[in-house]
Amino acid sequence: MEVLVLEIENPGCFWVTVKGCGPYVVDEMEYKNLNAEMNQFYDKSSKNVDEVKPVMVEEGQTCVVFSEELKCWCRAVIKSIMYCTDHYQTECFLVDYAKYIFVKSKDIRVALEAFMQIPYRAKKCRLYRTKPVTLRIDFCEDTAKIVPAKRWDSAATQYFQNLLKGTTQMKAKLCAVEDNIFDVFLYVTIKDEKVCVNDDLVSKNFARFEEAKENTVSSADYEENQTSLNVECLPVKIVNPALAFRPALFQEKVSTNVETGLAVCTSFLEETYQRSSTDLNENTAPIVKAIPGLPFKENTAVHTDRLQQFLNSDPLKTHIVEDDQQFQSFQNLSEERNFVFLSNKIEPSSVLETAPLFDDLKKELTRKKFLGPNFTESYCWPPVARGCDVVAISYQGNDPFLYIPPVLTFLQSGSCYEALPNRNGPLALILCPGWKKAQLVFELLKAYERCSRQLHPMLIILGQNKEEARNVKIRGCEVIVTTPYSLLRLFEHHSLLFCRLCHLVLDEIEVLFSDATEQVFTILDCYKKAIISEEWEYSPHQIIAIGTRWNKHIAHLIKEFMNDPYIVITAMEEASIYGDVQQVVQPCTNSERTAVLLKILDFTHNNLQKVLVFTNSVNEAEMVHKALKSNSIFSLKMHKESEFNFKYILEQWTKKYSSGTHVVLVLTDDCMQSLGITDATCVVHFSFPSPRIFGQRLHSMSDNFCNVIKGSSVDQEYTKARSVILLTENSACHALGILRYLQHAEAEIPPELHEFAAKMLEAEEDKKFSRPLCAYLKTFGICKNRIECPDRHQINLQIDMPQNVPAKIIPTPGCVTILPLHIVNATNYFGRIVDKQKDQYTILAEEMNEYFKKPSNKISVKNVEKLAFYGLCEKTLFHRVQVVEISPKEEENVFFNIKIKYIDEGRTSQVQSYQLLHLPARFQCLPPQAVEFVVCRVKPIDNEIEWNPKVTNYIHHKIKGKLHEAKIVHTLGNTAWVDPMVRVTRLSDLKMSVNEYNVRSEILSTGLGTDNPEHITQLQKLCGHVKVLDHAKKLEPLSIKEDTAGPENESSPQNMSIQENSTENCHSSEITLGNHPCDGVAQTKEAEDSSLHQRKCFYPEIKWFQNEETVTVKVKIASAADCKCEFTKEKVVFSACSGDKLYLADMELHQYILAEKSTYVIKDKEAIIVLVKEKKGAWCKLLKSKNPHVSFDFEHWEDFEDKSPFPVGTKKLYCTAATEELVDSSEDSGTESDDSVIKSILIVLLVSFAIFIMEKFLLFILSNFNAENKIL
Repeated sequence: MEVLVLEIENPGCFWVTVKGCGPYVVDEMEYKNLNAEMNQFYDKSSKNVDEVKPVMVEEGQTCVVFSEELKCWCRAVIKSIMYCTDHYQTECFLVDYAKYIFVKSKDIRVALEAFMQIPYRAKKCRLYRTKPVTLRIDFCEDTAKIVPAKRWDSAATQYFQNLLKGTTQMKAKLCAVEDNIFDVFLYVTIKDEKVCVNDDLVSKNFARFEEAKENTVSSADYEENQTSLNVECLPVKIVNPALAFRPALFQEKVSTNVETGLAVCTSFLEETYQRSSTDLNENTAPIVKAIPGLPFKENTAVHTDRLQQFLNSDPLKTHIVEDDQQFQSFQNLSEERNFVFLSNKIEPSSVLETAPLFDDLKKELTRKKFLGPNFTESYCWPPVARGCDVVAISYQGNDPFLYIPPVLTFLQSGSCYEALPNRNGPLALILCPGWKKAQLVFELLKAYERCSRQLHPMLIILGQNKEEARNVKIRGCEVIVTTPYSLLRLFEHHSLLFCRLCHLVLDEIEVLFSDATEQVFTILDCYKKAIISEEWEYSPHQIIAIGTRWNKHIAHLIKEFMNDPYIVITAMEEASIYGDVQQVVQPCTNSERTAVLLKILDFTHNNLQKVLVFTNSVNEAEMVHKALKSNSIFSLKMHKESEFNFKYILEQWTKKYSSGTHVVLVLTDDCMQSLGITDATCVVHFSFPSPRIFGQRLHSMSDNFCNVIKGSSVDQEYTKARSVILLTENSACHALGILRYLQHAEAEIPPELHEFAAKMLEAEEDKKFSRPLCAYLKTFGICKNRIECPDRHQINLQIDMPQNVPAKIIPTPGCVTILPLHIVNATNYFGRIVDKQKDQYTILAEEMNEYFKKPSNKISVKNVEKLAFYGLCEKTLFHRVQVVEISPKEEENVFFNIKIKYIDEGRTSQVQSYQLLHLPARFQCLPPQAVEFVVCRVKPIDNEIEWNPKVTNYIHHKIKGKLHEAKIVHTLGNTAWVDPMVRVTRLSDLKMSVNEYNVRSEILSTGLGTDNPEHITQLQKLCGHVKVLDHAKKLEPLSIKEDTAGPENESSPQNMSIQENSTENCHSSEITLGNHPCDGVAQTKEAEDSSLHQRKCFYPEIKWFQNEETVTVKVKIASAADCKCEFTKEKVVFSACSGDKLYLADMELHQYILAEKSTYVIKDKEAIIVLVKEKKGAWCKLLKSKNPHVSFDFEHWEDFEDKSPFPVGTKKLYCTAATEELVDSSEDSGTESDDSVIKSILIVLLVSFAIFIMEKFLLFILSNFNAENKIL
């Protein structure tokens, strides 16, 4: 067997990996897939790292560790442990790479059984019957002789290393397996000469041969048959080589076939997690479950000698890649064949040695154990490395390795860019659909930068802050990785960005065109204009588009911006869309299929028609063939029980027929690869297959795919290939997939399919009814991928009723004080609602700490029960926790790991069972206090679905553990939506409060967040109704144009009657929360009509000032008409119309007025209301309740001062009132400017400071005056 040396200690201890194929050899692709799966799993687990950390670490333990050198997670065995002051380090052996590394405790993870199913890649070997010797010198007798030694001499080790270093090929002959060590004869080829290393060491006196022991076997026994091990001839301890490097803990689950030596897994690979279709790390195929007797052949066409090309005279050529095995029997098509659709002929590079990459990159890829190129890469790399335009559509189209290696290779040719202007600007630009994918691509570039010339790649993700874009420096940078939106923001301040750009890469092209069509074409236009100049005549210009699906905009991209591109499509369903195959769906019942098929075949065409009718079984094929024959339709049949052979069928199919002839072949799917048909004009799916087989059926028409890029001059009505799907009640499981594919192909969709798919969607949602509500739905109001999303998207009354509600949570109507404790992302937190007057949890926490201070009360729990409540000490604090999960395998252990939830904070963790303390019943009476909070009306920019870590980290450090004032606008279950959420600071010296910051404004200030006005509205639609409060006539909902906060009919998380305040009006209204999850929804038609009327009203801007006897209110309304103003002792209701808008201000006053003496006057741009006070004196505020649309008029600051007998005191009193109103209105309205609020606060502070100085000055004068009187 051919081997590759990984690491050498000495001739008696070295590690190899086996190349090629054999009974004991695991396909290298499986190791690649395993590595990708492990990286994805443990990277995703970084948020809940305690769940995958080992409980204890000991020598010899199998685990997974992170290697800084390899930049990936690796399987390892712990060799030694070194303890430090605050952590410990372990020396680990990487079992797949044969490396020793030191790892900190934080980088060690539990090795899941799913990742330990295949043997270790590094095989420990020693030279068979070759033992060390040394030179012994006897000074007494003055002699020297070679004698056996216990350890290898350094000279022998050095010679052994040099011998293997100079070899061009290395093979090992397995002789025995003992103690997980392979005893081998090693053969190397040096300068076309084959050398046995064992013999060579002995002949050079570096080693000696040891006599064969009993029960061992000589090398001659293995020369004829290297694939079997005779059990009787093995050493005393017999270990199957397939199991030699599998952890002992898993070996017992594997049985061995003694005759073939082939190890077969008796249990399938466990599904430890579910892969997401939008995950950006899915750049390799998933691990395939091992099936007894069925070898894994994911990439059967890796080597050049396995490629067979079927070329025709048409410029569109289809290449078929087959396995070496002749198809003498029917086998699974998906395992034996890969398909590629090409617009131009490409000679694939199937092995790394012949790939068009520069040597240093090949060495680096080999060092990193790169197992490619895969099938798609073998066709993409050659044209990309030559600088040609390329469009690649593949199932692996989201893998950056389709373009990174060849682009890096081209960039090494510095002479290609000598004609470019000597300016700052990138040579290559990689556009990614989002920040997460851009981060991945950038890390790959950095990883392979050290083997190339210095390219200084940059990752540029810009928000909406223009200053940030202005400060970006691209000096010396030759590769930029960014997104379309970020690039255009950068281009505004760097106009010469395209002056040197030669390579433009569009990663995940279908996502780019879906989410940023306009931006991508703007960038393409800029690039096209830049390369028109003469200096580009001798410089390369290349566009690369990579994706998983065809998009209609790609055709325009190719026609307008590319020059004779190479189109590589390995996904046949997408190739059929590119080839403009007509997709037809014919709904019918299962019993009507034959009649419908006959109608489909009852056509008259001038051209030759070749029709394939695909069935799923032999019986179906026989039945369809008989039906066609009985209706005088010439047809052939082919299945595994058919009497006709392949040769006859192919002769009949390929025979020359006259125009208008119809040839019909009825066949089963397992015949496709044997026949190799590619010239069919129509495919009928009599039975619908799996998606993979569906694409391969379409491949049968590939010769008739239209070249939509170059166009067709032939009448397409008769030349266009057709795919006909018979949709029956048995196709229910495929209805959604068919619908999505037809929508993607822009085909005509029958109404029955829409109805069928709607029922399927509803059924799928019903299956998720017990799942949590979708996080995207809660955070942004919409989920972009409901079909793939595993969570619920509808209301569940049992789950979504308010939960974890304290007895008193709202000290003032509508507003609560919250304490964020666990930050999930920028807008999603867990924490508590705090009662400032008497917080029950604070009292409970103090009592718990006092109780557990006594050592006698710290009673460890012996029997841990799931969902039970316990106490837990964390540093100096004690918490209430609930057991969420206990592993069944660990229940028998004395101490075991359990998953807990902090019921008053919302976070989860893993602890040892002995850490749990008995929690007295009196500490369990208070319900769990943790509430989930979601900040409303803000989302990531640029159509992103996840918050940039910059924003999350910024908000985390700003708000965690700090009290905030918030207003609850919606509740479902244990989740409360808040708007606004403000950090309020009390200035005790000035007797006033100011807003330190608003969380939503802070997110927007980063430039990475944008307004999301439909957030709450979408949630209310989900509930089935728009929230309506009692006393609807007094409520003033704002339109989105006026206030992006949406309806402000907020609700409490309590399932009880509360007093609630609306920020749009200044009165309190009582709400009784019923059982409806959208608490506060009125069920009467009158309330709905009222709500409809209310949504047309707007609250006007109001400013007020006062003197000792009156209050003047200015209502800002231009060209007011139909004005009405009603006065009562404690309320003023003003309404007016302006244009098509109705304005209503319902003001509940802070103090009483004389209604009969109050009046109002209408002017051009405002209405002036004069209120006569019942009692003379200063009002500290205008309204009983706070309102963001009402503020004090600073222009009339001096009016009241002149009439006051105590100007200083009065001004101080007013300052408090004005400040209070200023704080209230700081950020409730979407139209109000943050800058104006800040300026107003500064004015108040300056005035307050002036008042303070005047007070001190007056006190100083009075004190001096009193002193002078005493002297007199």
